[in-house]
Amino acid sequence: MFEKILIANRGEIALRIIRACKELGIRTLAVYSEADVDSLHVQLADEAICIGAPPSAESYLKIDRIMSAAEVGDVDAIHPGYGFLSENAHFAEVCESCKIKFIGPPASAMHAMGDKNSARACARRAGVSVTPGSDGIVATEQDALKLARKIGYPLMIKAVAGGGGRGMRAAHNEASLTPAFHAARTEAEKAFGNGDVYIEKLMVNPHHIEFQIMADQHGRTVHLGERDCSIQRRNQKVIEECPSPMISPGLRKKMGHAAVKLAESVGYQNAGTMEFLVDNEGHYYFIEMNTRIQVEHTITEEVYGCDLVKEQILIAAGERLSPHVANATARLHAIQCRINAEDPEKNFQPSPGRIAFYYAPGGRGVRIDSHAYTGYVVPPYYDSMIAKLITVGATRVSAIARMRRALDEYYITGIKTTVPFHSAIMRNADFRNGTYDTGFVERVMNSDNFELKPTPTRLHE
Repeated sequence: MFEKILIANRGEIALRIIRACKELGIRTLAVYSEADVDSLHVQLADEAICIGAPPSAESYLKIDRIMSAAEVGDVDAIHPGYGFLSENAHFAEVCESCKIKFIGPPASAMHAMGDKNSARACARRAGVSVTPGSDGIVATEQDALKLARKIGYPLMIKAVAGGGGRGMRAAHNEASLTPAFHAARTEAEKAFGNGDVYIEKLMVNPHHIEFQIMADQHGRTVHLGERDCSIQRRNQKVIEECPSPMISPGLRKKMGHAAVKLAESVGYQNAGTMEFLVDNEGHYYFIEMNTRIQVEHTITEEVYGCDLVKEQILIAAGERLSPHVANATARLHAIQCRINAEDPEKNFQPSPGRIAFYYAPGGRGVRIDSHAYTGYVVPPYYDSMIAKLITVGATRVSAIARMRRALDEYYITGIKTTVPFHSAIMRNADFRNGTYDTGFVERVMNSDNFELKPTPTRLHE
């Protein structure tokens, strides 16, 4: 087992990894930017090293500084979390060359599946259906126009690297294709350092379903069911649930088999997620693989009764899949709301600043993954998510009721948050009935009866 792990990340995921390490008896080294000096992950790690200025390009994305910290801290493994360098195959290769274990898949699997265009090619070879689109990178505007005339509109231009909804633009006609093509390339280059894009047919308002994969170094690969991530705003997930209310046992079996088959075909190891689009007739299409732990891994943990971050560490240390993971079955229902420092009344404008008062909900079946606290200053340099609120119930109805109650208890002042937005979604009849797709948020927010209500509370700051 590892003696000390460096966490190459920040915020709630860094804190999540530190807690898993502590339970495994492993010492931790946090790295942080100057903006994160007061962050909880810095305070709760055994050691911490500053690696640069606030912008991520000058700190969390600096491989040389992270490796220098790893050498100074004498660590034997690095956990990248999600985002930043988590899907950077070169980073994994650098770790290997320095005799430091990268807690994630092999660089070869990251090369194959981390690039979305390459992943589509791997899926075709494995016999897994993909959405119609380009066979490779679309390099020029002229190539994009030629492909569009062949497969028809609407289309989605997508970055081959990264995630989080960045580097994605829809084009509904020829007039919108050119600006969308260049906007996607520019955003992808800025966000990921790679402006390459590919094009696929845009499915209008499908369901976004992902399967959790776990694979050890001994040839055992399993899936732990699906998560429904269709509640999105601007291609960014905002609410997830497990299991999906629209996936039948038969479809779950077919999609799970396809996900495992594809992972095995590239020699995948550790945690990963296969993402699919599903239409109302149950036809599914592979779109990409996230070669890392996901933001929403929490709900799979609650439903299947396992700790995926601990399992990542054990797999990286050479252990076989734990029996309770390899043989896990769904036993509950879970929902996650991503709580962002944004103002939903002002088109979700970012709301960084000092948290004047912070009170998190609790009670049975409520989980909070957060690095926020009273007095914490939310920096403007990073993703705006400050917490993940997860509720669990024996049924979907009870999980929703618990989420409504928990949101009513969540009290944060000094900044604006998306808590009122999530409360409005939980009150929506279509959501409660499980009849939603990727166009749901836009439809609901444009409806006449959509209303943001303040969090009811009698707490005194």
